[in-house]
Amino acid sequence: MRKTLQILGGTVAALAFSVSLAAAELKVGFAAENYPPFTEKGADGKWVGWEVEIKDALCAAMGEECTVVEIAWDGIIPALTSKKMDMIIASMSITDERKKTIDFSDKYYNTPAVIVAPKSSSISGDPASVSGKIVGVQVSTIHANYVEKHFKDSEAKSYNTFDEHNQDLVAGRVDAVVGDSLAMQPFLTSEAGKDFEIKGELNDVEVFGPGVGVGLRQGEDELKAKVNAAIKKIRADGTYDKISKKYFDFDIYGGE
Repeated sequence: MRKTLQILGGTVAALAFSVSLAAAELKVGFAAENYPPFTEKGADGKWVGWEVEIKDALCAAMGEECTVVEIAWDGIIPALTSKKMDMIIASMSITDERKKTIDFSDKYYNTPAVIVAPKSSSISGDPASVSGKIVGVQVSTIHANYVEKHFKDSEAKSYNTFDEHNQDLVAGRVDAVVGDSLAMQPFLTSEAGKDFEIKGELNDVEVFGPGVGVGLRQGEDELKAKVNAAIKKIRADGTYDKISKKYFDFDIYGGE
C-alpha cells in the first residue's frame, strides 16, 4: 500500500511539474495593429516582421517558449501590469514616465522621430512652422508627448493606429504627422505617400528616451536579467545583424 501511495504521489508530483512547465510559457504582447516593418499580420494570420523575428531570437536565446498576445496599443501596459502578458515587444520607447508604471530591458533598437507633411508645405521641425496647424499622432505614444510639449500652438489630433493618421494626412484632415522615421518609410515610398516627405528630425531625450526596450513588470528582476542577457547574446553571435540585414540597410540598433 505504501508503495502504491509513493507511486501515486510521484505521478501527482510529475503532473504538477508538467503543469508548472506549461504555465511558465511566456506571453509576449504585440500591439494588435500592423506596424511594418516591425510587426504585420499576414493573410494567413501569422505575424511577420523584424520585431517578430527579434522576439523569436530572444525567446530562443532565453530557452523559453513564447506565445503572442494581441492587444490594442493603448491597453498594452495595463495588460502587462494585470498579468495578461509577461513582456511587451512592440516598439515601446523607454521613458521616465512609463518607468513609473513598468520596467524595461536594455534597448534593442533606436530610431529618430520625424515630422512628415506635404512636399509643398513650409512645415518643419520648428514649432513656429506648425503654429495653428493640425498635427496627427498615435495616442499614448512618445510622439504624442512630443507634440504636446513642443507644439503648443498647434492642434494635436490623436488616432488609435499609425495608419489612421497617415490616411488623414493624405485626405488633408491634418497638416502633418509625427512618428518614427523608420515606420514612416513604407508610407513615404507608397503611391499614397508620394506627395509627402520628412520635414525634420525631432530630438528630445527627456521625451523619447534612450531607445526601445522590452516592457516588463516592475520587480521581475530575474526575467529582466534573462532578457538583457538574451539581447547581448543575439548581438554578439550575429543573430541580430542577420535578422536586421533582411529589413534595413543601416544599423537600427543606434549608438551605444
